[in-house]
Amino acid sequence: MNINQAMEARHSVRSFKSDPLPIEAAQALRDEIARCNAEGSLNIQLVLDEPHAFDCMMARYGKFSGVRNYLALVGPKGRDLDEACGYYGERLVLLAQQLGLNTCWVAMTFQKVPNAYTIGRGEKLAAVIALGYGTTQGTAHKVKLPQAVAPNIQGAPDWFVRGVDAALLAPTAMNQQKFTLIYEGENRVRATPGRGFYAKMDLGIVRYHFECGALPTAIEWL
Repeated sequence: MNINQAMEARHSVRSFKSDPLPIEAAQALRDEIARCNAEGSLNIQLVLDEPHAFDCMMARYGKFSGVRNYLALVGPKGRDLDEACGYYGERLVLLAQQLGLNTCWVAMTFQKVPNAYTIGRGEKLAAVIALGYGTTQGTAHKVKLPQAVAPNIQGAPDWFVRGVDAALLAPTAMNQQKFTLIYEGENRVRATPGRGFYAKMDLGIVRYHFECGALPTAIEWL
């Protein structure tokens, strides 16, 4: 499965089987986490066989079941944390999809578990990503028309159109897709978040999808 196939196949899954992650898949995730942490100055951690984060009323309200593995998106406090976690978290989500695993972004419907992961001085836990073998493969979410998120898409180069199509496959809070993408000439794109909780995290997720769809063009973000 290549990255474009992974974007098409990835759907949010909230119910998971008890099957453990294979050693090879866990190591592949750890290797990519190390690269993401180095590039993004983050402290993302893979948590395995830990059932307590989703053993709470909030998780049941969110209809989660069987979650024993997750990514803890940890990084330095600051205005850029959410967007960085979105960008690198989605990079890990799509790798997980390529490894045959299912995922779900989770911002609120879980509980923090002491000692399950490390939060250093000056850091915070921004969100988690549930991870494992889903009981289903999930279902596709409704997407907006390309011109609704990219008002000047008409006449834009093919790489920009491909990027917008990929961005529309990205998970966003409540599937609202409030972001805006503007073609600014040459390889330049202006990305603007919508309003609301986790809008910047959504934008990071969208930016990663856009870059994958626009390849081989290297994007200059404005």
